[in-house]
Amino acid sequence: MAGLGNVVNPLTPDAPAAAVWPSTPEGVAQAAQRWRAGELVAFPTETVYGLGADATQDAAVAKVFAAKGRPSDHPLIVHVASAQDLPAFVREVPPAVARLVTHAWPGPLTLILPRRPGVAQAAAGGQDSVGVRCPSHPVAQALLRAAQTLGVAGVAGPSANRFGRVSPTRAQHVWQEFNGEVPVVDGGDCEVGIESTIVDATRGALVILRPGHYTAAQLSEWAGEPVLAQDALSQAAPKASGTLASHYAPQARVRLWPRERLMALVTEGATPPPEVAVWSPDPSPAGWLGPWRIQPQDPHDCARVLFATLRELDASGVREIWVSEVPEGEAWAGVADRLRRAAA
Repeated sequence: MAGLGNVVNPLTPDAPAAAVWPSTPEGVAQAAQRWRAGELVAFPTETVYGLGADATQDAAVAKVFAAKGRPSDHPLIVHVASAQDLPAFVREVPPAVARLVTHAWPGPLTLILPRRPGVAQAAAGGQDSVGVRCPSHPVAQALLRAAQTLGVAGVAGPSANRFGRVSPTRAQHVWQEFNGEVPVVDGGDCEVGIESTIVDATRGALVILRPGHYTAAQLSEWAGEPVLAQDALSQAAPKASGTLASHYAPQARVRLWPRERLMALVTEGATPPPEVAVWSPDPSPAGWLGPWRIQPQDPHDCARVLFATLRELDASGVREIWVSEVPEGEAWAGVADRLRRAAA
């Protein structure tokens, strides 16, 4: 796995708790031990890095909310090693959900199901439902299985960033986000790059609450029944991660523009270029002085670099980040959702 400079050996007795740890067996074991002790460790998944704590220890989960500055009634997602671990957290698994799990797990899919009484109440934000997913990242799998051997049934793991800010897709992002105060296991760059698709299964139908890598068409085929789009039911949905109107936002203001309008604006030079960064599928015009990044035209490639690009452009010190709107369609729904919330 990819590593970073200045990695601290987690087995050195005098090593500080906050460090970037390699994804070696020793690093994995140390992280699992910290989870068992009720402490925080950030970890890689295929979507983004998560800020992990033992989901069954309410006091440990409270540290997650505190570190992120996240309201305690805004639920976290519980990460498990396999589908066989679902009964530890949920009361029942409908047949359509069992079919989904067979096809989509391990992978970037979170399922909201009726919560088993007396378990993970803090992680669920006090709701009677709980979001659960099984990540496919090999380091995440190694961590979850190592934690299981120590009695940690599942790990609550929201994105490892301050509440409402840009999600991290590299270990270095986590280190920077928390000023080195939270240890992180380095698993390299995240392959998917945006958070999991969330499907609610608590209201008699399967409904997408947050789009992601998996599309409604894929999920419907796997489930053997329709997976409905957001807001398809009149009954109120349970709260879920990443569904607030404003989210994933850098310090600079994000402004979305139709592709043609964006190019017209930068060509006209209506705003001083050094104060604006641009993320567009088109090359920068002659004479443009501000930061400019090329937006991939494949939805999965675009998702993979989305958050890293926003972080990089934000770090350049600009006041605004102008982003070309992505194409319509299911394949782009996850990227479009994150950009809308970043610009809200």
